[in-house]
Amino acid sequence: MAGTGHGPLSGVRVVELAGIGPGPFAAMLLGDLGADVVRVDRPGGAGLGVDPAHDVTNRNKRSVLVDLKAPDGPGRVLELAERADVLIEGYRPGVAERLGVGPGPCLERNPRLVYARMTGWGQEGPLATTAGHDIDYIAVTGALGMIGPADGPPVVPANLLGDYAGGSLYLVVGVLAALHHARSDGGGGQVVDAAIVDGTSHLTAMIHGMLSAGGWQDRRGANLLDGAAPFYGTYETADGGHVAVGALEGRFYEEFVRLLGVADDLPDRDDPGSWTALRTAVAAAFKTRTRDEWTAVFAGSDACVAPVLSLREAPAHPHLAARGTFTEHAGITQPAPAPRFSRTPGALRRPPALPGADTEEVARDWQVPALISGS
Repeated sequence: MAGTGHGPLSGVRVVELAGIGPGPFAAMLLGDLGADVVRVDRPGGAGLGVDPAHDVTNRNKRSVLVDLKAPDGPGRVLELAERADVLIEGYRPGVAERLGVGPGPCLERNPRLVYARMTGWGQEGPLATTAGHDIDYIAVTGALGMIGPADGPPVVPANLLGDYAGGSLYLVVGVLAALHHARSDGGGGQVVDAAIVDGTSHLTAMIHGMLSAGGWQDRRGANLLDGAAPFYGTYETADGGHVAVGALEGRFYEEFVRLLGVADDLPDRDDPGSWTALRTAVAAAFKTRTRDEWTAVFAGSDACVAPVLSLREAPAHPHLAARGTFTEHAGITQPAPAPRFSRTPGALRRPPALPGADTEEVARDWQVPALISGS
């Protein structure tokens, strides 16, 4: 996939004010879809503490250096905003305004600009100006409290659920919707307030429906989809590996127990009171073979069983390899752009942007000579 196509957002210009976490990932996704993303880095940098050449979230971008605290800094960003379709910032509420690059001056210079704001708590509310991270945001939404065993603490799902699912992806949805509005007859720019607490809460919509209907218990490890059901969870294998089982439907469950070799005399799967005994029987069976042996047993079946792979193992999985779900670009194995388009495929056009490396190129392409004269 790398190096082909221009993406459905070809021609869209995005300014990203440098930050970490969900903002850069959202800008990367827009870049993967073909947008011309210019990341405004500040002298001294702001990143993950890793070599910028390996920061995959900065792929498909160009970088310029601007000191927003310098007298000419805000003006240079406003010139970029004047020529952009989208601006993304992830400061605490009020910081962009104090720096002189808030929605007011940006939209005054460019009334059709989509000004996208990425925060954890949102632009308003009692916690809006306080510090926080993914784990804090998903904690108060109830999402973190659902994950983990009944007899243990909640399990942290890295920072995927809050930062990226509840944050970045909702920011991108908002940007695309606002961009569509801005380009419609009579449309104009607007501010998109994407808060991780809002997006993560929105992700729990189905669970709230089940809770209201009495189909979900408001406690961990007691429900169909939270690991309590012995036919929807993970099991250790003989070699210390793990497999994931998702045999929810009856016909898939029948295939599962048949291939597992425990189809006879099992407790009733539809009786939650029998789940402990059923789990014990299933766990004992999985301990008789290695992860890869069980993978071979269930291969090609509808038993809904998959090996639990590590990050380094995942790219070699036969299905992912066949689809090109992962790719290598600039010497880095990384996820390929997603989703896929039949006419305008996304592409890996550029390696991770190095801070300030593209200042002259952007100044020429965007016709902002002040980027150079002010450096």
